[in-house]
Order: sequence, then structure tokens, then C-alpha cells
Amino acid sequence: MELLKQRILQEGFALPGNVLKVDSFLNHQIDPALSAAMGKEFAQRFADFRVDRVLTIEASGIAVGLMTALELGVPLVFARKKKSVLMTEEAYTTDVFSYTKKETSHVSVLKKFLPKDERVLIIDDFLANGDSALGMARIVEMAGSEVIGIGIVIEKSFQAGHKRITDAGYHLESLARVKSLDNCQILFAEN
Repeated sequence: MELLKQRILQEGFALPGNVLKVDSFLNHQIDPALSAAMGKEFAQRFADFRVDRVLTIEASGIAVGLMTALELGVPLVFARKKKSVLMTEEAYTTDVFSYTKKETSHVSVLKKFLPKDERVLIIDDFLANGDSALGMARIVEMAGSEVIGIGIVIEKSFQAGHKRITDAGYHLESLARVKSLDNCQILFAEN
């Protein structure tokens, strides 16, 4: 997605440790028009997959997940990283390690918001090692539903996530694929 790549080049920063900082438009301050365009792009890429529900993880995936769900005309549910005192009902849970935060979160989705026998599209902001996306896929499968695809805003193609997701048999669509962040330079892979 050319618009996203241009924003990454204009406003993104590559930091030591293979970290890409895009907090001016994606994961701290959110550009609504860009989020809407990304949601429309994901909806087009998954238009033939008969999506029943979109699943993301808090917090950075919510904006793009919401725009995708809006375009598809389906509900959005997000996995919580911390259990709220209000979450007293049964939930699906799994552990997910964050590459950027270097911590494991015990994520959960209330069972009533992830019914059985649905076709679920997973949306997330970043793909590094694939732990977040694969964790959400585990939750979908615990619910007895099917992951019809995984949509990623920014994929770090030089890390293991792409291979782990495709080796697990999931259909993967990434809007921007970063080939390298070496020497704090952002280089894109060909799509």
C-alpha cells in the first residue's frame, strides 16, 4: 500500500534493535483517514473470504481493525492484554509475547464475543516474530471457529513471523513489508 509506505518513510523512525517507530500515525497518535484507507484495503483483499468477525489485540490494532470491520459490515472484537474486574464471564485465554515490549501478556476474549463456527479475520499493526497473530489464531481455534486470514499493517519480513504464519497454513496479507532496518534505514520488500 503506497500511501502507508510513504507515511512510514516520512514520519517513521528506525531505531537500534530492529524497532520501527510509527507513533505519529499508527500506535500512539492515530490518523483516522489513513486508518480508514487501510481498513478499506484489508476489506478489498479479504472481500472473497466471507468474513463473519474481525479480531485484533489491544491497543494498536483496534483502529485499523475497526475500520476493516466497518468496511466488511461485521463486528470487531479485541483481545484484552489485562483482565478487567468486569470480565467475570468465561473467556478464551492464551499467552502472547510482545517483541517490542519484551513482555508476555495473558490475553483474553470473552467467549460470548467469539462464537463457534465463524470465519474470523485477524488484524494487527505489526508482524515481527508472529507471536501476537498466532496467539489470536489459537483463541479463534479454541472457540471452534476458523481463521480465514491474517492482515498485518507493517510486516518486518526479515524476522520469523511471516514464515511462522504461512507455515501454520494461514493466509497472510501485509500492507507494507519492511525488508531491513539495518543501520536505522527503512528498506521495503517487494510485495
